[in-house]
Amino acid sequence: MEADGFVSPRSSLDSPAVDRRMTGSAAGTGFGILGGRLLGATGGFVGCFSPRMTGEQDFVSVLHRAAPEPSTSVEPEIDYEGLPQGAATSTHMLAGAVAGIMEHCLMYPIDCVKTRMQSLQPEPGARYRNVMDALRQIVRTEGVWRPIRGVNVLAVGAGPAHALYFACYEKIKFSLSDAIHPGTNSHFANGVAGCAATVLHDAIMNPAEVVKQRMQMFNSPYRGVLDCLGSLLRHEGPAAFYRSYTTQLTMNVPFQALHFMTYEYLQELLNPHRQYNPSSHVVSGALAGALAAATTTPLDVCKTLLNTQEAQAIHVIHAEAAGGVVGAAAAVGPGSRHISGLGEAFRTVYRMGGVPAFFKGVQARVIYQMPSTAISWSVYEFFKYIITKRQYEKRLRGDGDK
Repeated sequence: MEADGFVSPRSSLDSPAVDRRMTGSAAGTGFGILGGRLLGATGGFVGCFSPRMTGEQDFVSVLHRAAPEPSTSVEPEIDYEGLPQGAATSTHMLAGAVAGIMEHCLMYPIDCVKTRMQSLQPEPGARYRNVMDALRQIVRTEGVWRPIRGVNVLAVGAGPAHALYFACYEKIKFSLSDAIHPGTNSHFANGVAGCAATVLHDAIMNPAEVVKQRMQMFNSPYRGVLDCLGSLLRHEGPAAFYRSYTTQLTMNVPFQALHFMTYEYLQELLNPHRQYNPSSHVVSGALAGALAAATTTPLDVCKTLLNTQEAQAIHVIHAEAAGGVVGAAAAVGPGSRHISGLGEAFRTVYRMGGVPAFFKGVQARVIYQMPSTAISWSVYEFFKYIITKRQYEKRLRGDGDK
């Protein structure tokens, strides 16, 4: 979701030097949240929601030119690849936290449906034809508030997780870029920064994901978030909160890579000049997010199984194990009470449903991913827009006082 900042359509005022710089800048942006290049974005989605106002072009045109340039040189421009130079780390963290909370909370009902549709052997009351049928049944039989049960723990986890993701990403990206190619962007630096930030983000989010999915399941036995936390600690220990951590990382790395490559390809087709074009950003981001979400659904199904420890799946494993050993007691020993590891999760999913089971809930996952990515991008870009505009206005006031 990048373009050349808030660049207006090319005009006679645009010098070749500025044009070349903007094209190069757009080609080198990096990874971001939910597989999208949220942090490395240069084109705001604010335009999707509020049309450009009269008089705004002066602000837009100057963002990449600090002052009117002589015919032979161009003064350094304000780089909109990240937030403005001098922006505090707390600014990145605040923008990221708000974007993450908005993204997860607004799409939480669809996330609830996705978790239920990924159940390997759902109970009769939790069998749905599609996403809308699931939402209608949940509201009709369990109450209007049931689809958002557990959203509070996700909001608490998403805030610090996304804040640290943004701060870590920006710090590593710019440090590595300066070391590898001073003054330009580096695809390698962007990739390393995205992966490192993902490791940190998932380490914070994983416990919240476990509690969230336990409370989303049909006939969840927990009265609330604290009851779920206490029960998990008493019966399964602290390891329960990180049982799916490696699976989460294994899923997010290809998700990020696929989303990144697809978005770049679509931008080359829809926005070859890399100018600010909200419609191309929305279409490219939505399609890239949908493709990445659908492709990584098998890993998401395994992650859901590891988080929820679905009772029916564990029962099937115990029954099969009991057939191969003397006595059923060996099957329910301490080492087999839980499904642990990506390998065991894969085997369990395949035994219970074959290949189709790996794509349970793919419709809900795609429907969840497309708008959630757009929400995250638009919120973060709004913060960048406001901060950059204020910085520009402050510079104008300073120049006027001289």
